[in-house]
Amino acid sequence: QPNRGTKRPRDEEEEEIKARRKQASAREHGRHREEESAALEETDDEKKKLLQIIERDGEEEDEEEEPLDESSVKKMILTFEKRSYKNQELRIKFPDNPEKFMESELDLNDIIQEMHVIATMPGLYHLLVELNAVQSLLGLLGHDNTDILHLLKQLSWQRLSYRLFSHVSIAVVDLLQELTDIDTLHESEEGAEVLIDALVEGQVVALLVQNLERLDESVKEEADGVHNTLGIVENMAEFRPEMCTEAAQQGLMQWLLKRLKAKMPFDANKLYCSEVLAILLQNNDDNRELLGELDGIDVLLQQLSVFKRHNPSTAEEQEMMENLFDSLCSCLMLSSNRDRFLKGEGLQLMNLMLRYLISIKKISRSSALKVLDHAMIGPEGTDNCHKFVDILGLRTIFPLFMKSPKKIKKVGTTEKEHEEHVCSILASLLRNLRGQQRTRLLNKFTENDSEKVDRLMELYFKYLDAMQAADKKIDGEKHDMVRRGEIIDDDMEDEFYLRRLDAGLFVLQLICYIMAEICNANVPQIRQRVHQILNMRGSSIKIVRHILKEYAENIGDGKNQEFRESEQKRILDLLENF
Repeated sequence: QPNRGTKRPRDEEEEEIKARRKQASAREHGRHREEESAALEETDDEKKKLLQIIERDGEEEDEEEEPLDESSVKKMILTFEKRSYKNQELRIKFPDNPEKFMESELDLNDIIQEMHVIATMPGLYHLLVELNAVQSLLGLLGHDNTDILHLLKQLSWQRLSYRLFSHVSIAVVDLLQELTDIDTLHESEEGAEVLIDALVEGQVVALLVQNLERLDESVKEEADGVHNTLGIVENMAEFRPEMCTEAAQQGLMQWLLKRLKAKMPFDANKLYCSEVLAILLQNNDDNRELLGELDGIDVLLQQLSVFKRHNPSTAEEQEMMENLFDSLCSCLMLSSNRDRFLKGEGLQLMNLMLRYLISIKKISRSSALKVLDHAMIGPEGTDNCHKFVDILGLRTIFPLFMKSPKKIKKVGTTEKEHEEHVCSILASLLRNLRGQQRTRLLNKFTENDSEKVDRLMELYFKYLDAMQAADKKIDGEKHDMVRRGEIIDDDMEDEFYLRRLDAGLFVLQLICYIMAEICNANVPQIRQRVHQILNMRGSSIKIVRHILKEYAENIGDGKNQEFRESEQKRILDLLENF
């Protein structure tokens, strides 16, 4: 019989059937997928539009950049003006339909980013002013993107929304921060002056503060916007310090205080706020008064009270603490703020801080002493001096007088700075206290066999030796200059005087003043002890008199001539009876 061929095994037939079934199933699945895709196609139109915009944007970025010159900057500014106008026009035409102006929004954002290149050519800043770009940029600080961001969220594009459509106002802030970079401004003084003039005239700080009120710092991009805004203020204040008064009055001071007391975790923006506040208060009585009127003294005391029992946890937090202390000291140079400090129980807080710090090495010790020094100095500090004795402050200050703490490496506070503040506080107490409180102070110098007088004389000889060494060196330099035929003018004399102050002249003057005060207090025990130690060390009253005469000649801040004259007379009267 003919060969019918080998018969296929049964299992091979089953595999072939399964394969055919899989192919049929795949075809069916593919048909369903096509149907689903067609159904979703309509809802994806918006995302496709966005993708097209992104692709187009990427292609534009890849194009070669033109070399930067006056012509290209003009072209860039005109493009910016056109896009800004177009965006504004579409927003007015379709106020309730952000899809219509979404593309123009991105175009506007793009040209603002491109304008960063102008910061490399400060000599061309005048074009920004002449072509009215500065005013247009300031106008965009009030630009609102919430409608577009809301649309993107509806389309489930939250993750990309800020990357694509960040606030135009934030983009403007970034640009202004780079344009006002202090190093860039100094490259072209002429261009910088023109730009700063235009910004000040356009009330840039008021507009920046309005924008700050809208920003949500829980969003990283907006928190960066806050940081860059503060950067603009710092740059302008450094370039033109006189604009600080106007900046504070345009709402910046109020916003800074509000931000400092906000119940938010410590971050870089809070640190920057403390820094800008210190800058605004520096050598500016108008801003110091404004801060007092806004209850800023209470805000500063509340923020500092956090550090009364523990050190700052980071170097940044420590820097903020020092900025707040500096701001407080600056404010206390105004007499009206000393009353606010007194009513706000600032003395109690500083005293409490120092009490905790005597046994524990706390970083805020030197700063708390500095605040007390500023609060009590001069006739305006009389009320604070009396209150300090009432709250048992003498128990706090004298242990610090008896032993100068070792230097804290983290702070860099020297022994000389500590002794200067303590001696200045004691000098203010002796000057301002009257009646029973003055008696309590003088009694401290007679306690424990006049140990505090011994300490005072120890400090006197310590600083006298340092001054004599410094004077010897300066005299040698003067002799060399005369030998070379050089003229020692007033500037050179001022420099020598500053060097003597650095060597400890001011501390020595304070010690001599304390010595004169306690010797004229009709307490024989103190007077005898001072003369006894001077004789033992071979020193003379004449040296003390000479130091105090020099102190009287240089006393005062140059503002109040009447105070200067009365204080000089008072010191000279002390010398006559010494």
